Amino acid sequence: MLFGMNATILAMIGLIGFSVAALLYALLYSRVSLQAQTEKRIGRASAAKETVKTEAKTPTSARRRTVQDTLKEIEVKQKHKASKSTNPPMSLRLQQAGMTISLQKFYLLSAASGIMLLLLTLLFGMNLILAFGCGFVGAVSLPRWVINFARKRRQEAFLNELANSVEVIVRGVKAGLPLHDCLRMIASEAQEPIRSEFRQVVEALQIGVPLDEAVSKMYEHVPLPETNFFAIVLSIQSKAGGNLSEALGNLAKVLRERRKMKAKIVAMSTEAKSSASIIGALPIIVATLVYLTSPDYIMVLFTTLPGKIVLGASACVMATGIYVMKRMIAFDF
Repeated sequence: MLFGMNATILAMIGLIGFSVAALLYALLYSRVSLQAQTEKRIGRASAAKETVKTEAKTPTSARRRTVQDTLKEIEVKQKHKASKSTNPPMSLRLQQAGMTISLQKFYLLSAASGIMLLLLTLLFGMNLILAFGCGFVGAVSLPRWVINFARKRRQEAFLNELANSVEVIVRGVKAGLPLHDCLRMIASEAQEPIRSEFRQVVEALQIGVPLDEAVSKMYEHVPLPETNFFAIVLSIQSKAGGNLSEALGNLAKVLRERRKMKAKIVAMSTEAKSSASIIGALPIIVATLVYLTSPDYIMVLFTTLPGKIVLGASACVMATGIYVMKRMIAFDF
């Protein structure tokens, strides 16, 4: 007896309660399982959305960090290269001028030029000091002027064809060609000096040099801001990825706009350059005409001490004025 009840009655009550519970569970199982499945699906969907958002944010932030690191690395390299590009060694100047002679041969030709100019001045009866001065100019200044002239001319030719070459690469990339094939196309079909510079890039890529290092060598051979832009775009694309055709297309537009701006600057400064040339040449022309008409009148400047002092002071003043005018019309672009 428990609480005044028989054990049999208690067992029957428990069995009835268990049966009712089992019946209710059987009736409500489908609803409970459906609700549980719905909640699981909702949880999975929300988790998938969070994963997609995280994955969408992570590559963007990672790519941004990669681009920033690449830009910092390029900036450090460009500062180091800029310090060399302002006054490169003679061996690099010869490469930038497109000359294949060695440094020893250049020095031999410079010495030969100086000796030849010295002998010519002595042959015409010039003073010994002036003759040695002309020989020094022929050995040191004249060969370097020729190298700098050829270097500047080659850089201008490279700059005139760079925008066209970049647009060829853009069309090739849009057509589905790999970047290396586009570079080979430029290296085989473009005009000089674009062809030789891109050929060096292609040869460097063939021996396993990374793209950013291969293109950065081009900036050493052609130290121009436009070449630097091209190297930076390819370096960022090779490390961080992105739409190469769009980036190079924008670069081609920038290069063409810079060419237009440079042409406008040259056109606007032509009048000032002509005026400076006329003003600088006017004293020499007047002195020559006076010497041809009245040589005794102007020879006082060359035969007397006060005349030599006046002539030297006038030459210094004229040189200063020409330098100031040259700096005023020289645009750093």
